Amino acid sequence: MSNAVEPQFLHSGKVLKGDFPFSEAVRVGNMLYLSGQLGIVPGTQQIASGGIESESHQVMQNIRAVLETHGYAMEDLVKCTVFLADMAEWPAFNDIYKGYLTAGKLPARSALGVNRLAMDARVEVECIASR
Repeated sequence: MSNAVEPQFLHSGKVLKGDFPFSEAVRVGNMLYLSGQLGIVPGTQQIASGGIESESHQVMQNIRAVLETHGYAMEDLVKCTVFLADMAEWPAFNDIYKGYLTAGKLPARSALGVNRLAMDARVEVECIASR
């Protein structure tokens, strides 16, 4: 007899519109795995204008929207991976990122520079949440 938990492939429609070859999030038991979020203005396929600061705010707002739609909160984040088109923008991203999280409840995190991101974004963030 198997105790395997069936994954749920989730799409809220709150952030991403279009036919993309991935799920917005996948829930397995109490874990929620979010696909990488870009600074896309919800309901469009446009990156927020204004550079790394605007994109970073939009990324974090998109993460929060996906979490909340599926019954999670920012405090439930346990791991995030940050992809930056320019590592020189790491301090600017960090300043904004910290503003969306609770001090003392920061998720484990990795950050790396990449050659190029989808839609010519400056930043992409993927996260895992647990509750």
